[in-house]
Amino acid sequence: MAKEIQQGTSSFYIGDDETNPTAEIHYAESEDGNLIVDHTFVSEELRGQGVGEKLVKEVVQFARDKQKKIIPECTFAQKQFERNQDYQDVLLKN
Repeated sequence: MAKEIQQGTSSFYIGDDETNPTAEIHYAESEDGNLIVDHTFVSEELRGQGVGEKLVKEVVQFARDKQKKIIPECTFAQKQFERNQDYQDVLLKN
């Protein structure tokens, strides 16, 4: 099983393919072209290893590279944005 983070169609994931990931952060593009992070999943076997945080970091870097903002809708992503001041540059503020 692949342990590195890979880019999927609308996600970053860990696993052999994006249809059956062992961990994933999913996003959708908003009408104005920003990223709505709507789902984060980490399998039982990978929990407690900082995998979710690494996935958030990956989507944050992707947003920076593409000059987009992020709307964190899933609870996990919201908490990561609250805890990490380094992510505020890509947070879409109301």
